[in-house]
Amino acid sequence: MNICCIGAGYVGGPTMAMIALKCPDITVTVVDMNAARIAAWNSGTLPIFEPGLDDVVKQARGKNLFFSTDVAAQIKQADIIFVAVNTPTKTYGVGAGRAADLRYIESVARTIAEHAETGKIIVEKSTIPVKTADAIKTILASNSKGLKFAVLSNPEFLAEGTAVKDLTNPDRVLIGGERTPEGEKAMETLVGVYARWVPRDRIITTNLWSSELSKLVANAFLAQRISSINSISALCEATGADVDEVANAIGKDSRIGPKFLKSSVGFGGSCFQKDILNLTYLCESFGLPEVAAYWTSVVGINDWQKQRFAGRIVKELFNTVADKKIAVLGFAFKKDTNDTRESAAINVVRDLLAEHAKVSVYDPKVPADEIKIDSLGKGIDNPRLTVAKDAYEACAGAHAIAIVTEWDEFKTLDYAKIFAGMPKPAFLFDGRNIVDLAALRKIGFKASGIGKPAASRRAEDLG
Repeated sequence: MNICCIGAGYVGGPTMAMIALKCPDITVTVVDMNAARIAAWNSGTLPIFEPGLDDVVKQARGKNLFFSTDVAAQIKQADIIFVAVNTPTKTYGVGAGRAADLRYIESVARTIAEHAETGKIIVEKSTIPVKTADAIKTILASNSKGLKFAVLSNPEFLAEGTAVKDLTNPDRVLIGGERTPEGEKAMETLVGVYARWVPRDRIITTNLWSSELSKLVANAFLAQRISSINSISALCEATGADVDEVANAIGKDSRIGPKFLKSSVGFGGSCFQKDILNLTYLCESFGLPEVAAYWTSVVGINDWQKQRFAGRIVKELFNTVADKKIAVLGFAFKKDTNDTRESAAINVVRDLLAEHAKVSVYDPKVPADEIKIDSLGKGIDNPRLTVAKDAYEACAGAHAIAIVTEWDEFKTLDYAKIFAGMPKPAFLFDGRNIVDLAALRKIGFKASGIGKPAASRRAEDLG
């Protein structure tokens, strides 16, 4: 069997590497028109940082895992073609700001139709709106010279930072197809690939539309839990309750569970916001404005939480941060990834720069040339924005420290040393609740966390 994956990004690269590792008799080739990205996959420095991914790629690359820019040749040879191209949110026209931009999906469908010489199984791996398979099937049927294609939906459920673990031991593999003899046969072919290492009872088969919708709904539900606990974090700060204690208490209820109840400065990444906005657009398109409004509020709370965090910094620093240095620790949207898409840090840094603060950013994995801020979060230099080589440089002389990404190294910094080099009073704002606030207060910091009770003046005096 030959498998081709079109798209060498966060989904295509790791997924195909795992399939190649677990199925040594299957030839897997990842193709992309971006020559620099393909070169990186073929080098010692992969284009994405993901714990454990280097080892997986090295074990299979050159044996049955290949990376190439020859898209046409691989389409001809493939039995199964995965489509893992980007589906960003539209920035123009109808649905701008919410609907998925499907131009790359359509382009891939037309490219497959142009170069295929035999029938194929086409697998949607990109996150796409419901009914996209219809568009793919129509394009293929109209341009493929009578060849037979089966279109399947196989959404990814990877979390950045744990993608290799998620691929090795997934909660479930979802495969959707048409409930026809041809569709069932195609689904069983793909089931047979995953069944090499995934227990059969974790491989779920559904109709196409259920599979396409399940990806959007899964991300929407996870994001909803984060926004829910973040909304409660504001109430905790107002009342003196501790959001972690509240989350622990409600998470013991088996009907609720403990996962995704960690309050923070807000969720980011390439999926949650994009998928919820796509879901709201779909709901409105199908005449369900009330449902759309509900899910829109999840994104609204997330945006508000980011603004609230930056606003709190300004308020605590005597209602002005103009010309004050603020150290921002972390720029990736979460630890163990170098992905900055929709990162909360972008909003926080942008808001602080708008208040004329001098912002120094440090992130252990995000390259310095990617730490730039404009209205879209990238691309324009700002003279008040600097990038530090380590956390100590970022914090030197800072009036305040803002922890925005939960990197483990931020838990073990020498905060006494950092405090000594800061103007007084020295502030620390923990946007991820990863440091010991009481210990920091004993050092002398005015330290606060998300949803954490403020230290009383008497407690600070006793400390």
